[in-house]
Amino acid sequence: MPISFAIVLESIQVILMAMIPFGELRASIPFAIGIYGMGAAQAFSLSVIGNMLPVVPLLLFLDPVSNWLRRYSIFDRFFTWLFERTRRYNSRIEKYGALGLIPFVAIPLPVTGAWTACAVAFVFGIRCRYAFPAILAGVIIAGIIVTLSCMGVLVIVNV
Repeated sequence: MPISFAIVLESIQVILMAMIPFGELRASIPFAIGIYGMGAAQAFSLSVIGNMLPVVPLLLFLDPVSNWLRRYSIFDRFFTWLFERTRRYNSRIEKYGALGLIPFVAIPLPVTGAWTACAVAFVFGIRCRYAFPAILAGVIIAGIIVTLSCMGVLVIVNV
């Protein structure tokens, strides 16, 4: 069966929606299932892929970009303030390390997604090789929760 242009376009839209920091897969899965009528597995897979696409560039480039920005006094003051303020929570981060990112991302609430986890990993100095698998695990768990929630809502509505 040939793949239609509309299906490809819908898939790309779901991936792009999952990449957006304010919605991530918490928005793309309900959109894919409810608006496009995608199956749960397809919506989940495309959303996880889209949600994870920005993670590696963010983890790799947040530090160099912040160092470059610190050449300007306004950004230097901001990053100094940010790092001093977050050091208060350093003991919690040291206790759990990258594993603490898993439940942080897995809870499907606003401002607890992969983008924020990348920022947390950057601020607390969690290396990419440890942060990436933790964020991936959290995204998968969040995706399962959101997908199951959508399926439950759709079953209740269709009865």
